[in-house]
Order: sequence, then structure tokens, then C-alpha cells
Amino acid sequence: MKQLVHRKAKRVRHTAPVAMRLHITKGDTVQVISGDDKGKRGTVLKVFPKTGRVTVDGLNLAKKHRRPTQTTEGGIFTFPAPFHHSKVMLIDPTTGAPTRIRRQKDADGTVERIAVKSGAAIPRTR
Repeated sequence: MKQLVHRKAKRVRHTAPVAMRLHITKGDTVQVISGDDKGKRGTVLKVFPKTGRVTVDGLNLAKKHRRPTQTTEGGIFTFPAPFHHSKVMLIDPTTGAPTRIRRQKDADGTVERIAVKSGAAIPRTR
């Protein structure tokens, strides 16, 4: 009869998530290209570069039930939940249509976002 051999389990090392370089920043106007809110527009409230998600004002609404405490009132609260950044497209400032972007370095070394459809520069609103 074979004898069971106990082996030591391998240690798995988890690394911290690397922050992505997103094409969207806080304050940009975006349009949703897939999902329940497809076609709707809104402004970006918050960007999460580590997870690659963005929160858009008034879109992807979720509800949370909160228990009352001594300082806050209880009830059902509605708030915008984050989207994945690939589900939204930046709005071209000249045409008003959703567009992809291209990055271009200026003479002074700053990176500028260029709309692919019109070629116009999209300023960062921070």
C-alpha cells in the first residue's frame, strides 16, 4: 500500500495593483458606449487609476440600505457606482460626438490629448 506524502504548499506572492494611465480625468464629459446607460452623457466625478474605473454623475446608479446611527439618518440612498473606463468615451469639444484620443507631446514636454475625429486638443480640467 502506498504511503501518503505531505507536501508543503507553495507560497503565492500577491503584488499591489499597478496604477493605469487612463484617457479620462476628473471633470471630463463622457458618453457611455455599452451597458444599461448606453448613450447617456455625464461628467466624471472620480477616477480610480488602480482599478481602471470612473464614476460618472447621475449614471450607473446603485442603492444602499443604511442603518440609522446616532449622528445619521437611516434609509435607502442612491449613489453613482463606478464604470470600467473602457465603457465610456470622451466627448469631442468641437463636434460634440464621442471620440477616441491620441496623445501628443508639445514642445515644452507636456502631454496633450488630441481628438481622433476632429484633431482638436482636449484640455485637462483639474
